[in-house]
Amino acid sequence: MNCLTRAWTAHSEELGGWLRQRVSSPAQAEDLLQDLFLKALRQGERFCDVRNARAWLFEVARNLLADHLRAAHPSVDLPDDLAAPSHDIDTMDALSACLPRVLSELSPADREAITLCDLQGMAQAEFARQKGLSLSAAKSRLQRARVRLHAQMSQACQVHINDSGLVSDFVPRPPLALAPIDP
Repeated sequence: MNCLTRAWTAHSEELGGWLRQRVSSPAQAEDLLQDLFLKALRQGERFCDVRNARAWLFEVARNLLADHLRAAHPSVDLPDDLAAPSHDIDTMDALSACLPRVLSELSPADREAITLCDLQGMAQAEFARQKGLSLSAAKSRLQRARVRLHAQMSQACQVHINDSGLVSDFVPRPPLALAPIDP
């Protein structure tokens, strides 16, 4: 017997039982089990290089189940009262115009942490690696930078927060004027 046949013989009952516990009908479980077998079969000889066939089969089964449940899950429209009022969005858009100037007033380290992690979406773990910090130290640095940004935004733009925790008013600050560049 080849490696796929041995692995399938050894684990298909357990996989089938695992799938039957997680779907609404035995027929769905059998369909998923068949899809799993086909995925393993498509691996060809590469399946024989898998160090732990049982773990590989369960991982693929878990992914197939997630795809199945995601496709079967009906989507529901949100009620209109959950949508953010347009004036809140307009306020936040206008307030974001204050951000570049306030960012420029922060220390270079704070500005870098906020720019990389919050504005450019860098993972904190990557930020920690780039800066030679532990993950805990990087998280602390970013948290302190956020606190200072919040304080600077509140002071410089005179941000007022209402009882609901939303921005109710602020004073816009014009962006810094850049010196003209001679051609």
